[in-house]
Amino acid sequence: MAEIHAPAAIPEVLALPQVKDLPLLVLGEGSNTLFTRDFDGLILLMANRGMELLADNGSGVRVRAAAAEHWHELVRWSLAQGLCGLENLSLIPGTVGAAPIQNIGAYGAELSETLISVSAYDRMSHEQVQLSWEQCGFSYRDSIFKRTPERSIITTIELRLQRSAPLKLDYAGVREELAAMHITEPTAADVSVAVCRLRLRKLPDPAVIGNAGSFFKNPLVPESQAAQLQKKFPDLPAFQAPQGRKLSAAWMIEHCGWKGFREGDAGVSDKHALVLVNYMHASGTQILALARRIQESVQQKFGIRLEPEPNII
Repeated sequence: MAEIHAPAAIPEVLALPQVKDLPLLVLGEGSNTLFTRDFDGLILLMANRGMELLADNGSGVRVRAAAAEHWHELVRWSLAQGLCGLENLSLIPGTVGAAPIQNIGAYGAELSETLISVSAYDRMSHEQVQLSWEQCGFSYRDSIFKRTPERSIITTIELRLQRSAPLKLDYAGVREELAAMHITEPTAADVSVAVCRLRLRKLPDPAVIGNAGSFFKNPLVPESQAAQLQKKFPDLPAFQAPQGRKLSAAWMIEHCGWKGFREGDAGVSDKHALVLVNYMHASGTQILALARRIQESVQQKFGIRLEPEPNII
């Protein structure tokens, strides 16, 4: 393993004789990675830090953050600067550098809505490059970085945040949580607190029980397929999306009887059916085997093949 504290060190490390021909895996905190075996190669651990305001016109603000910064710390820092735009993405585990790869999203917001550009070391051209929003190829939980993981090593990102902007409150549970907090005119910081409360209540804490958060993506299907499924399963949640309808993977998994399931130390959370958990001693292979059984079960009942979110080694 090599720990990178400055982007300029990346080509030097990759050129070292003892590692230059090895397979490469870039890690942030590893919170979205499932190992089913040891990795036979070089693990590059990004360790560069820093957050700064680049420009401020009084309403829009450009912000730069280094890859190794913890994502939630960036959210907290932005709120402390009086900025909004990241509050719905509070408490998502992982690092800043991993965020564009997955195009992280939660509670009605996605990173791609605020991102301006990504700086990265290009392993093909052997130089530092800056990719614009368009070049990142964002879609639901996807990006050019996820589709071509062997090419880019993300070093920093730039975001456009606001001093004032309409808050996203329509995702299920957000308004209700704010009401429970007795807040009628919420700020971005209030929304962040509400999202944190929801996440802590609904999702198991990885510091207490091993998990990678949502293990499966919510499937996107054409309008016609969603209509057919909702005719057969009227309670199946479906949400409007640019490419059709987004269905609730958690609902389908729960209705296949998996919520709270445990076999040995591999299981499904009893808090949220979308979260696979490790009760201490399950191997990555056992977790993956359980995930595949869930996939087969959902496909048999609903005709949909769920896609895993984590990076599976």
